[in-house]
Amino acid sequence: MAAFSSGKPNQPITGINVTPLVDITLVLLIIFMVTAKLVVSRAIPLDLPDAATGGEVQEVFAVSLAADGRTLVDMAEIDGHAELLQRAKSALAKQSELRAVLHADGVVPHERVMGVLDVLRQAGIAHVAFAVKPSAPLQDSTSAPEGNTP
Repeated sequence: MAAFSSGKPNQPITGINVTPLVDITLVLLIIFMVTAKLVVSRAIPLDLPDAATGGEVQEVFAVSLAADGRTLVDMAEIDGHAELLQRAKSALAKQSELRAVLHADGVVPHERVMGVLDVLRQAGIAHVAFAVKPSAPLQDSTSAPEGNTP
């Protein structure tokens, strides 16, 4: 059955109505955006530092430093730098462009964080990101807010 335009009954419709296509695309986009936030990886509770410029990073090799002294690699507890080095080298062998994400609790000493960073670099991992909690960016003002002075 052929469709005809209402103004000219003997002429077929030659234009494509894209409105339904746009509607469906927008609905699918909204569904994808809502369900993407529902897919959450399991994690140990950490008190991450705040940073306004932090963003989401694809986690490939996750190292977590808990306040109680535990070190976890991809949610599995490890026993020191030697095991971290071994796991990092084996993960790098599987994927040449490996990216590591370092989750350090806010009270973890700087020396411990730098030690883990050094082990990751010894393993050959060049791309390391630090996980942070998103916060509001600082506002330009003449006086600094209390508690945020260096």
